[in-house]
Amino acid sequence: MNTLATSTSSPTKPEPWYKQFWPWFLLAIPGTSIIVGVAFLTVSIKTWDGLVVDDYYKEGRAIVMTIDRLALAGTLGLNAAMTIRDDVLRVELNATDAASVPDVIRLTISHPTRGGMDQELVLRRHGGVFAGVIEPLSKGRWLFQIEDESRSWRMNGAAYLPTETEIRIDPTSS
Repeated sequence: MNTLATSTSSPTKPEPWYKQFWPWFLLAIPGTSIIVGVAFLTVSIKTWDGLVVDDYYKEGRAIVMTIDRLALAGTLGLNAAMTIRDDVLRVELNATDAASVPDVIRLTISHPTRGGMDQELVLRRHGGVFAGVIEPLSKGRWLFQIEDESRSWRMNGAAYLPTETEIRIDPTSS
């Protein structure tokens, strides 16, 4: 006797799409892209990148003038010894010809990454030494630039504070 087997089990109803894993996984990829794109757009709008130089010739001439100013300091035989103690800075400026040492110098102290911490001083010579009061300098690398008042020559130096409190600047050695 041939009997058909009857199934007593009823067909199961499939789960709705929002309760399954794959649709959410596939929607997460473009959703993440949109969120990251909005974050990058926000950062790019709120952050200033600086200006692109329009006049490359003028910038090139400025670089050549700077190199010439450094070379003039070497030709004059200038060298400096700076001492930093707390908030007092002393500069002893020497030259092969004592007449080359000016009565007034400009000293620029700058932090390589934090422009708001930069300081500019005009120092007068008192007994062969230039001295002035500075704002306290934080730990890290600092750049020092010494110029005469007419800005015809220039010397550059760097130091890691607080370990280097005595800095020698000699344009002929660089």
